Amino acid sequence: MDHPLVAHKLTQLRSTGTDSPTFRRLTDELVTLLAYEATRTVRVEACRVTTPVTEADGVRLSGAPPLVVPILRAGLGMLEGLTRLIPTCEVGFVGMVRDEQTLEPTTYAERLPKDLRGRQCYVLDPMLATGGSLAASVKFLHDRGADQITCICLLAAPEGLERIQTLTEQWQISFGLVVAAVDDHLNEVGYIVPGLGDAGDRLYGLAE
Repeated sequence: MDHPLVAHKLTQLRSTGTDSPTFRRLTDELVTLLAYEATRTVRVEACRVTTPVTEADGVRLSGAPPLVVPILRAGLGMLEGLTRLIPTCEVGFVGMVRDEQTLEPTTYAERLPKDLRGRQCYVLDPMLATGGSLAASVKFLHDRGADQITCICLLAAPEGLERIQTLTEQWQISFGLVVAAVDDHLNEVGYIVPGLGDAGDRLYGLAE
């Protein structure tokens, strides 16, 4: 997303001088900006309202409420930024952990409706690094019938973008992706460079 406020807040997130409370606030603000773009295709229907002067035509959200799915745990730090824009949304959760040796994701928890047919879903994951967790989450939602999936990330690596595109094309899944920036590369342990470090640790501290 090419916007000076997005670039400004992302620069602050990258800095090692940004403490956890400030990091959480900046993430919240940045996600609200990204969500503005990500929800451009949210479904609406025509309606009519009475103003203090007369009647006016407008629109309102239509159909089943959108489902917001943060990938635990770092995705939780992005949740409020989106629910502020769509307070009527429902929230599900997917817990995934990356094996630090193989860099492959494993699902350890999920709380989602069994039937997502006709639902618009928004997946929240700060870092699109290797692409495995995000791709697996997209497939998870698609397999339950979600017919429109949009992912929101703070940062992406070229390797992750290539992998998620390859996997979703193999699975014949269409999805949208909104990111604040695409960085240079992944290092040997799968971290985005220059990146901003481990988003979960910077949001919530170490959990050892």
